[in-house]
Amino acid sequence: MNKPTINRWLINSLLDIDLYKITMLQAFCHAPEFRGVTVEWKFACRNPDVVNFTNMIGDIHHQLEHLSTLTFTNAELEYLDSFSFISRDFIEFLRIFRLDMRFVEIKQLGEGLDIRFRGPLIHVTLFEIYTLAIISELYTELEHGGVNLAHARRNLAEKISLVATPELSTGFHFADFGTRRRASQAWHEEVVSTLKLELPQVFAGTSNLDLARRYQLTPVGTMAHEWFQAWQAVTRLADAQKNALEGWVREYRGRLGIALTDCYSMDAFIRDFSDPYFAKLYDGLRHDSGPPIAWGEKAIAMYNNMGIDPRSKTLVFSDGLTFGKMIELYRYFNQRIKVSFGIGTMLTNDVGQQPLNIVIKMVAANGKPVAKISDEPAKSMCEDDEYLKYLASVYDIDHYLQPSSNKS
Repeated sequence: MNKPTINRWLINSLLDIDLYKITMLQAFCHAPEFRGVTVEWKFACRNPDVVNFTNMIGDIHHQLEHLSTLTFTNAELEYLDSFSFISRDFIEFLRIFRLDMRFVEIKQLGEGLDIRFRGPLIHVTLFEIYTLAIISELYTELEHGGVNLAHARRNLAEKISLVATPELSTGFHFADFGTRRRASQAWHEEVVSTLKLELPQVFAGTSNLDLARRYQLTPVGTMAHEWFQAWQAVTRLADAQKNALEGWVREYRGRLGIALTDCYSMDAFIRDFSDPYFAKLYDGLRHDSGPPIAWGEKAIAMYNNMGIDPRSKTLVFSDGLTFGKMIELYRYFNQRIKVSFGIGTMLTNDVGQQPLNIVIKMVAANGKPVAKISDEPAKSMCEDDEYLKYLASVYDIDHYLQPSSNKS
């Protein structure tokens, strides 16, 4: 393992994480189905040709060792305790929570990385966001010598000018979803502070809890794919999506009511969600793969078919957004349904370099494979082709093109 070369810590607070990781962790902690469940997570890079990861291995290990010394501070716990959807017993769990390097394995794989996190679900899941942010910032530092601030600030100013218009001053809102793939923590903070100052009527908040706390912004987020994937290991597969939706309702009782739709494809989601019980309890849906306009049209048709006014619901778009794409989608949908946006990479890593397209996803639970079948096949992830085919058959996903087991 090569020696670390970066002499500063890239993560200094356990609150430097997205809200949805904390809300899912609480739900996992409270759900009896997940007591004792063990999991495996896998790192993947969708554009591996842009970097030789072997130069980073020592730094990644060094940074994760430091991460494993951190605890939530009293001030951070008081902040989390201020939210009605966070329970007191969970706050006490977080008070003694620490990550553990025993659950981390990092190996060289050619010029790539084989990073695995294996262990109890509630002690492994938080590694995801921190590790991705660490790798993304190491790439900025080691491959590009840091953030080119002149270029980055010019790009940010151009984005601000696109939305600082009378047309978008009411009704158009977006949030920062850029923690995982940010160019650096410092640049992420500058982006958020600038948006708060320059676009107070349009900038809706951030997924990052640390920045939300320090800049008095609204933290944004509900659930991600792992919530749906984990249910595959603890319930009948055909019921996994319904049980995940019901489990979320059981935990949050209508709060945090934006449902992610693409763990099993939008069509499969609609079949399970087309029940007034779900449709009325959930405030809206989040798009994370596939053609966004076609997805939105399916959502609107679903609500109309159930006799629900789509204008009472919200669509949150969060897949590969640019400012131009957000404006296009807003103009297309805003008279028919409420829309909001969560933009990540092209907000916090549009600094002149090609960003890494990296993910860490759950691939097993309780020794069984788990998977997500995205509306965009390249974003699907599973290590067992036979299980992937079985999952597609159970959820009647005819269009799915049986990708290789290492899709990411």
